[in-house]
Amino acid sequence: MFLIYSIVYTLAFIVLLPRFLFDALFNGKYAAGFKQRLGYLPAFDEKGKRVVWLHCVSVGETNAARPLAIKLKETFPEISLVVSTTTRTGQKLAKTVFADVADLVFYFPFDWKFTVRRTLHRIKPSVVLLMETEIWPNFIRESYHAGARLAIVNGRLSERSLTRYAKIRQFIKRILGYLDLALMQENGDATRLMSLGIRASKVRVTGNLKFDHFTEAAEIDLTNYFRSRFCGGDDSRPFIVAASTHEPEEKWILDAFCSSANDGPRPKPRLLLAPRHPERFDKVAALIEDFRKNTGCEWQSYSFVKRSRAQSETDKAADVVLLDSIGELRSVYPLADLVFVGGSLIKHGGHSIFEPAAAGKAIVTGPFTHNFDTAVNSFIEKRALVQLPDAPQDFQVVERLYEVFIDLLNNADKRHELGFNALNAMESGRGAVEKTIEYLQPVLDKNIVRKKHYG
Repeated sequence: MFLIYSIVYTLAFIVLLPRFLFDALFNGKYAAGFKQRLGYLPAFDEKGKRVVWLHCVSVGETNAARPLAIKLKETFPEISLVVSTTTRTGQKLAKTVFADVADLVFYFPFDWKFTVRRTLHRIKPSVVLLMETEIWPNFIRESYHAGARLAIVNGRLSERSLTRYAKIRQFIKRILGYLDLALMQENGDATRLMSLGIRASKVRVTGNLKFDHFTEAAEIDLTNYFRSRFCGGDDSRPFIVAASTHEPEEKWILDAFCSSANDGPRPKPRLLLAPRHPERFDKVAALIEDFRKNTGCEWQSYSFVKRSRAQSETDKAADVVLLDSIGELRSVYPLADLVFVGGSLIKHGGHSIFEPAAAGKAIVTGPFTHNFDTAVNSFIEKRALVQLPDAPQDFQVVERLYEVFIDLLNNADKRHELGFNALNAMESGRGAVEKTIEYLQPVLDKNIVRKKHYG
């Protein structure tokens, strides 16, 4: 079965190769770190320490891993921590947030035996920690054979993923058999994983690491910079932050925002748009510029600035701000009066609600939040979030957004109640880092070493 997987993986790579080549010439998203993905890594000196390899995928997993990485180094100072990511955005953020705790940040290898072995030979990990159920068959098997102990941390498994994996259950069961431990977020995640064949004795429930959010000094400094640059001390105009948006969410949000701005005698709101993917920054900037010419725009005179441009006095009064940067969104949330979390008006499955909740903000999502179902449902039960109903037509999506914007802009008490409840929900969910470290103790025990199955 591993041979079949490798053949299918290789065929998929060949199909995508033109995209890699095209991308290398233009924006570099998929080609970023190509050499590292083949196993050719920068010089790395573990200084005689045991190496713990923490793999994150992208921005979400990297943010979630921050408190865990710090606690790992505090609890096990004798280890050398290395961090890998799959995406370019994750890589850039990881190099920033793990600068003081990681000895190396690099790209995760392509899942061929030869690339994985080359990387393992370079890193020589004693322990591999995979964030959020990253199942790469060749990587997991080769890591096991190289003598590394393996654990999933902050694991989650949705019903949708379970359905896919169940089609190749025997293969997945074999892969899961190489794991020493699977630390899952919720009981449902644990149950679904066990249904794929992993032994119950290897599975534990720790809660979600994202509840253990903390704010670093650098983030506070950046918040103060944004407050000075984009607010100038004027808090009279409410700020809507639209976070991690996808196409065509920006168009819908702009439409609803402009309608909201023309409704009522209160001060006109301001909007900050933060697209999820950096390769779309220019496209979204063009959309913001062009929408003022659209006959459907009810506020064609709104002003617009970009975070990437040099600071100027016009920033303080700009009606729309584009956050065309990576890793700065957490520092924006304290400025918000309400936060819309993107990827939820389309069937992407939504993005993290934890960061705006930790800032105590009123949160709005669309109907499609299957990536965070457990958390979203919990927040709804605690009156800590507003979730919009499904709307089959584009104009209905805009209407739903407009209605919730107007409701929250005109009702400060409701905004404050939502934010207060969201912050309490975050506080009540803390403790996943401590549980994770506790369960990892045997895996990280320097006296327990797995025999290598090859040199």
